[in-house]
Amino acid sequence: MNTVTRAHLAEMIYAQVGLSRNESADLLETVLERVSAALEAGESVKISGFGTFSVRQKGRRIGRNPKTGEEVPILPRRVLVFRPSHVLKARANGQAPSGSSDDE
Repeated sequence: MNTVTRAHLAEMIYAQVGLSRNESADLLETVLERVSAALEAGESVKISGFGTFSVRQKGRRIGRNPKTGEEVPILPRRVLVFRPSHVLKARANGQAPSGSSDDE
């Protein structure tokens, strides 16, 4: 299984859009920075036909150390959540998406 990296994405932008390699890398970095900044600010990022990234607040809870069984408090924190669109889910399962291309 291959991993898609920033370098791969920048190369795909270069090949398909026709920008220079430097411009392609800069464009990718700008997009990633904007997505990151929105998530840091607590905003959701919705990419039509792909999915929605959002930040969720998790409250304090009690967990267990798996080795000792000792109860340990888990502090409140923010977590990143990705919810794929039905289009992406269908494509991942080798199916053609049905209906419109709106996210779920």
